[in-house]
Amino acid sequence: MSYDVEAVRRDFPILSRQVNGRPLVYLDNGASAQKPQAVIDAVTRGYAEEYANVHRGLHYLSNLATERYEAVRTTIGRFLNASDPEEIIFTAGSTEGINLVSYGWAAPRLRAGDEIVLSVLEHHANIVPWHFLRERQGVVLRWVEPEPDGSLPPEKVLAAVTPRTRLIAVTHMSNVTGTVVDVGAVCRGTDVPVLVDGSQAAVHMAVDVPAIGCAFYCITGHKLYGPSGSGAIWIDRARQDEMRPFMGGGDMIREVTRDAVSYADPPLRFEAGTPGIVNQIGLGAALEYMMSLGMENIAAHERRLRDHARARLRSLNWLQMQGDAPGKGAIFSMTMQGAHAHDISTILDKRGIAVRAGSHCAMPLMEFFGQTATARASFGLYNTEAEIEALIDALTFCHELFA
Repeated sequence: MSYDVEAVRRDFPILSRQVNGRPLVYLDNGASAQKPQAVIDAVTRGYAEEYANVHRGLHYLSNLATERYEAVRTTIGRFLNASDPEEIIFTAGSTEGINLVSYGWAAPRLRAGDEIVLSVLEHHANIVPWHFLRERQGVVLRWVEPEPDGSLPPEKVLAAVTPRTRLIAVTHMSNVTGTVVDVGAVCRGTDVPVLVDGSQAAVHMAVDVPAIGCAFYCITGHKLYGPSGSGAIWIDRARQDEMRPFMGGGDMIREVTRDAVSYADPPLRFEAGTPGIVNQIGLGAALEYMMSLGMENIAAHERRLRDHARARLRSLNWLQMQGDAPGKGAIFSMTMQGAHAHDISTILDKRGIAVRAGSHCAMPLMEFFGQTATARASFGLYNTEAEIEALIDALTFCHELFA
């Protein structure tokens, strides 16, 4: 199947608009991706024609909403090649998923002096929940630094494991540099449970959680061309059995009396309260859209973009790329002598180009690179080589302003 990027672009209404009198060039996909019409239609239909609360009614609309909502577990399972839909826990995104593991699995099990291995590549969502355990329970965080080019060999992660290590928490793809971590090799090299933050990787490559061999794998909908406030975490059944509920409320109980409470079986045990029903239905539509394009086709298209962008950016001898590991995803963090990242982003925006500027919720990695902020261009399935050229022209204009 050939990949027709122009046909793909027609599926995204926002890409036809202008910003500051210029055609929109959206290169902030690492923060949040745009939505195809299929997702917009699913969300509109969910609210306009099919809305009701789930799991709680016997009437037609409640049954229909429940059917649409629960079908998304199977869709996510296919997306992650997970055979058991009950291993899919709905969340509002990766942050909630990681906190679920921190509160529900790690907090009851870890004691003072127990260790969690983290990489310096991590997003704050995969750092701060573990700092809670450090602050409150005396858990020790063991940090693994990447190589100077931003790569993270799995053997470096495994070398940090000691007899006191109880969990490894590592990204599958850095949101700052696009570094891809061989998380399967990490999992195969140890008996320690591994939590994988798949927030970026699942957008850009096919994911097979049984092949990876992790205990936990989280995804977030707003990066996957789905609605904000949607997401999921895959949790191995054996680990689910070791977990206590994260939040209490409706839907996660079997029986409540004045003197006792008993809990529903997973996955509902970990899904208290009225969920983001239509958000999750929209996520299902987004994943179906991606799978209809073919994850390998998306990955091949983005590799072409990565290679073209890398060659063009490297040709700018006044531009510094922070972390440019082989095999990375199509994410580039840049600095320019004399120009702050915020200046770069503002100037590019005047030319219709959306990039992110700041620490990207990855302050330990910024410190590792000796930076306070970078400008990040992150590519998605609808971006083109022409947009790369527009980025190069805008960066050149920016450099001339500060030269």
